[in-house]
Amino acid sequence: MATAVEPSSAPSTPGKVLSLPIASLIGAIYVLAALAVVFYAIPVFWTQYITAALKNRTLDYALWGTATVAVLVALVWFGRKLAGENPPKGVHGGIFLMISAAIAIFFLVRAVALNVEGNAGMIASAVIGVALLYGAVRFFTGLTGERWMVALEEQGWFSFMQYKRSLGVRVRRLTVLGILLVGGTGAYSLWVQGVLPAQWTLRMPFDVPPIVLLNSATLVIPALIVLVTGWIAFRAVNVPDFAEFLIATEAEMNKVSWSTRRRLMQDTVVVLLTTLIMTLFLLVVDLFWGWLLSRQTVGVLPSRSTGQEKGQVHEAKW
Repeated sequence: MATAVEPSSAPSTPGKVLSLPIASLIGAIYVLAALAVVFYAIPVFWTQYITAALKNRTLDYALWGTATVAVLVALVWFGRKLAGENPPKGVHGGIFLMISAAIAIFFLVRAVALNVEGNAGMIASAVIGVALLYGAVRFFTGLTGERWMVALEEQGWFSFMQYKRSLGVRVRRLTVLGILLVGGTGAYSLWVQGVLPAQWTLRMPFDVPPIVLLNSATLVIPALIVLVTGWIAFRAVNVPDFAEFLIATEAEMNKVSWSTRRRLMQDTVVVLLTTLIMTLFLLVVDLFWGWLLSRQTVGVLPSRSTGQEKGQVHEAKW
């Protein structure tokens, strides 16, 4: 007997899911466009229209930072909505690998074009660029590229999830602190020494005008170093393999029997006294054997008087 089914209760057909390479390519284009908006469009707009109207430099930097963070948060939110609730597995790793490959290809082709002049440089850079693009397409559409993208995402570098957060807390915090100290001191050194330019430009070949990569590089580059260092520190202690190592390290450290303060002071005194006694003993032994072996009856070592006479003769000859 047939049963009628209401249209509202019928199962919905899921939308077509994009393949991993296509989704990664779209995501990489979106990320590059978002970075261009945050680090180029906003600084240029702010410098031309806002900075001139504000007299207070501190207020200018504060408003500019707030606007940049707000736009960045909006772009991240829109990107997550654009990716959907169930993006292809490995899409985050694919976006990272594609952006890295695009940057590497750009700089390799640029290096060839800058070092080879004339038509030969154009031909060589074009050939190398096409070859690298072909290799990148073959890699990302093949099984090896897919494994790399999925493996990179499974390690957790692009996730906020924490791995066994209640275990190895002390060692993890110390590891995070160490990474932050390395990155933070580097960023502080760059900012204090003033080696960064106000505007980071990139020289281009074939009489192409220089490209402005980054405005306000004096402030943006140290801030980026701090942000990237913070993210690496947070994710490094949550990578499963490294996190298991840290957890095991703290477990072994908890098994150590630490000495009390009184016992530590007693042991320190014993070590220092033993070292002092051994030093005095070796000094006495050295002086005794030096004195004994330098006697004329033994004659193994020259006496002090003989050594002084030789020194005087040497000085007279000189």
